[in-house]
Amino acid sequence: MSTANIISQSDHRNVDAVPEIGCLSIIVLGASGDLAKKKTFPALFHLFKQGFLPPDEVHIFGYARTKLTDEGLRDRIRGYLGKEENVDSEELANFLNLVKYVSGSYDHEEGFLLLNEVISQHESARNTPAGASRRLFYLALPPSVYPSVCKMIRQCCMNQAGWTRIVVEKPFGKDLSSAEELSSQLGELFSESQLYRIDHYLGKELVQNLLVLRFANRLFMPLWNRDNIANIQIVFREDFGTEGRGGYFDQYGIIRDIIQNHLLQVFCLVAMEKPVSLKPEHIRDEKVKVLQSVLPIASEDVVLGQYLGYKDDPTVSPDSNTPTFASIVLRIHNERWEGVPFIFKAGKALNSKKAEIRVQFKDVPGDIFKCRSQGRNEFVIRLQPSEAMYMKLTVKKPGLEMSTIQSELDLSYMQRYQGVKIPEAYERLILDTIRGDQQHFVRRDELKAAWEIFTPLLHRIDDGEMKPLPYEPGSRGPVEADRLLSKAGYVQTHGYIWIPPTL
Repeated sequence: MSTANIISQSDHRNVDAVPEIGCLSIIVLGASGDLAKKKTFPALFHLFKQGFLPPDEVHIFGYARTKLTDEGLRDRIRGYLGKEENVDSEELANFLNLVKYVSGSYDHEEGFLLLNEVISQHESARNTPAGASRRLFYLALPPSVYPSVCKMIRQCCMNQAGWTRIVVEKPFGKDLSSAEELSSQLGELFSESQLYRIDHYLGKELVQNLLVLRFANRLFMPLWNRDNIANIQIVFREDFGTEGRGGYFDQYGIIRDIIQNHLLQVFCLVAMEKPVSLKPEHIRDEKVKVLQSVLPIASEDVVLGQYLGYKDDPTVSPDSNTPTFASIVLRIHNERWEGVPFIFKAGKALNSKKAEIRVQFKDVPGDIFKCRSQGRNEFVIRLQPSEAMYMKLTVKKPGLEMSTIQSELDLSYMQRYQGVKIPEAYERLILDTIRGDQQHFVRRDELKAAWEIFTPLLHRIDDGEMKPLPYEPGSRGPVEADRLLSKAGYVQTHGYIWIPPTL
């Protein structure tokens, strides 16, 4: 199926006026780096396998400083593309034949002029109609080189008739001022419609399901408010430490690395009001509104942690104040959510690995079954691993006695959608970029509003005013985090554990 056919199936897309036909050039800058090898090229290969990148329309160019030949780059990425058991060797070879390589620096015209020449030759060879060529630049690079690379693209590699789009990876700055500076630098070179700030969490299947769950089901609409919901947790847990990324991680910490971007994006979709339509701008308008309604973070609503052994990494400063764990309560000042705490929890080297949303409902008034001690109703959306949605309910325990027990209504994807491949986040988002759909990308004012929430807290941490508490690797984190959870009104369920189904 060609990309032109894909576009025609969805009339709510906010696509450029240029027809989605003709030659498509995908340029991966930083092609020799880990991100490109592990995420970008595998995502492109999966799209190719599914027919979304027709070989008669598409060519892929790698660009980096490393001196390589076309075959050298193909050899580097081949091992990351053939990991699945069902990879067809001919299909893999056909994909790799689309990949070419250009070497050059990131801040001089010479390399980019050569890159433009190679792209133009490809476009001419495809006999692309005037105005129908497309260029997608994916910056698998550190943000420090974004300004210089974007300047070179603007000067040397712009499409003269068709569209040019730029995909940039997080982190988008370290605080409000640096993010605004970066936005200004890129904004001088490209319009907002040309920029795609990628956050791979927005490409996850269960995250993309949030709008459907909330606004396509009458069941949830009357319950999704402060009258019924006691608190909402958004959780990210890893059971390993920094593992060789200590030097990078120490510059950012768990709030910048996970909470300010990934979890806050999930928060927006959970808390936003119903958009006017599914047009990207209408959805992003509502996300900005809810971010602007968040109250300043109080110090008593924050618990920071750092796992013991973190500073044993030689790339980490011996006096590092960087948190590897954070539990933060956000509060929204609006009609729907007044008084409902949103509890963010993220950490490394914990006792489990998962990401989930946990909506806890208030107690049943006039509880005649005296089952309050067992736990409350909860709606849990498991983002990873073992994607699932389940509703925790109190039901009658089977038997002759009228006694109650906690159980669940369970939609586990592994069981319900057997044989259905759930797309990786990156392949979904790259396809959205080709389509011109910015719904799942971060807009500039949204980025600004997100940094306004967290920058004061981050500056207090950076200045040493707030210290992370030590915790044992493999634990739940600092015990103070559980106390914060209880203080925020979360009621722990006792004697119940959700067990993912197995096939």
